Amino acid sequence: MDHSITMEPIAHIHTDFGTKFGVPRQSGLVDALEARIVFTPPYRSRDALRGIEDFSHLWLLWYFSEAAGRPWSPTVRPPRLGGNTRMGVFATRSPFRPNNIALSSVRLLGLEENSQGPVLLVAGADLMDGTPILDIKPYLPYTDSHPEATGGFTDAVDFPHLEVDVPEALLRLVPEEKRQALLGVLAEDPRPSYQKDPNRVYGFRFGGLELRFTVNGDRLTVTELTPAE
Repeated sequence: MDHSITMEPIAHIHTDFGTKFGVPRQSGLVDALEARIVFTPPYRSRDALRGIEDFSHLWLLWYFSEAAGRPWSPTVRPPRLGGNTRMGVFATRSPFRPNNIALSSVRLLGLEENSQGPVLLVAGADLMDGTPILDIKPYLPYTDSHPEATGGFTDAVDFPHLEVDVPEALLRLVPEEKRQALLGVLAEDPRPSYQKDPNRVYGFRFGGLELRFTVNGDRLTVTELTPAE
């Protein structure tokens, strides 16, 4: 019996992240991040979205396109454990899996119609720009939320928030409607957890800007903001 499965994207998401670096480690951590989900032509159907605006949140099933073709291993090194401790791949959310599929919950902001058909506006996504979306399902609070759930090894991991210092002259380069989102991303500490060098300069692309920063203790300082090439 042939158990092969073929899937194709139903949509692509458009976010402010041009690279994987800087993307929040989980969905919902930075609610100010807004994104647009644009459907591919076969699925640009308003009928397929009938009733979706009655839900406040959605599940996105998406494809780790940046990890495609990379070999998988039964164990991985979660960055939040310092990159040295191994855990089973199915006990983590590592992108390097037998099937490069991910799951994120997002808040639905609305639905708009334009030349690209019906477009979903969402908040709190943890995806790179252009990531393929495989499916969309409504989030059901009476079944999908489990307040009594335990978080495994993540319960013992501290996720500190950083104080963010952005010189006013640089902050003015960021469109006003994106400033809260960028500050939220920086406060979540986008560095790999095993990198703590206060002299190292980090950088990523956000909303058409190239950003550089350093971290000393619990303070992150933005040192440079320039238009992305």
